[in-house]
Amino acid sequence: MQDDRPFEYKQCIVLRTDLGMSIGKLVSQACHASLEASEQARKKKRRIWKAWMEEGSKKVILKVDSLEELEELAKKAQELGIPNTLIVDRGLTEIPPGTTTALGVGPDRSEKIDLVTGKLKLLK
Repeated sequence: MQDDRPFEYKQCIVLRTDLGMSIGKLVSQACHASLEASEQARKKKRRIWKAWMEEGSKKVILKVDSLEELEELAKKAQELGIPNTLIVDRGLTEIPPGTTTALGVGPDRSEKIDLVTGKLKLLK
């Protein structure tokens, strides 16, 4: 039976599209961002993390066109007390070492996450 209740919690993964990463590299960076931000939430906001997990762990994948945009989002998430993490690549495959590729935001309450990522476009 399908549950039609809206999700109260979510996590957003924001990827840089200006780097020309392959689909596989984008997916890999998204996984790093999701896992790291989730671990941060599990340690610092356990009740929210647990509720997000029990609800189905909603994730939304979004895009930005620059490092500056990514860093601004991370700063805003930090100011709002939302678990977040910037992913810096080791440079073993497609991009130079030390390149910031992605941002994991949350999990946290959906309306709180939207204050950071609500105007971004979905990665398609």
